[in-house]
Amino acid sequence: MKLVTGLLAAVLLLAGIGASQAVVRISDDRGGRIGTYVDKYQDLRNSAEAVIIDGLCASACTIVLGAIPHDRICVTAHANLGFHAAWDFGADGRAITNPEATQMLYSMYPAPVKRWISQRGGLTPHMIFLRGRQLQTMYKPCFLDAQASASKLPAQATRTSGPGPAPAANASSR
Repeated sequence: MKLVTGLLAAVLLLAGIGASQAVVRISDDRGGRIGTYVDKYQDLRNSAEAVIIDGLCASACTIVLGAIPHDRICVTAHANLGFHAAWDFGADGRAITNPEATQMLYSMYPAPVKRWISQRGGLTPHMIFLRGRQLQTMYKPCFLDAQASASKLPAQATRTSGPGPAPAANASSR
């Protein structure tokens, strides 16, 4: 009886450890300065946290695709990735494309994402969106759509505790 109780306690303890893995959910993130996102995602990569993309992840936010290992990213049916060329402010205050930063941004993406971008004319000043079936052929689905949508927070990237996904420059890109 003590052996059974001990085994049961060990199983519950181990199950609790897996269920408490921290998860970062990205939603409603319009991007910003490339360097800020490189730093943020380097910290996230080192943390071993899983990433759920559950809404808009545009511009510099998409660096997550190259910074975090593929097996730690999943996408919900609401995931929507927006890509465009990097830019700086010109002397007159208008946005001008920064070719070097655009190339650096492009080089960070995994091969399937690069192919998808290239098939649409590359990174230009105009936003292109990767979502739906095309996105779900590149990344595993989270199977958390109902739960994620019901508890969606307005923050750009939120950390939550709970089970992770299924098996788990100065230029601005905004």
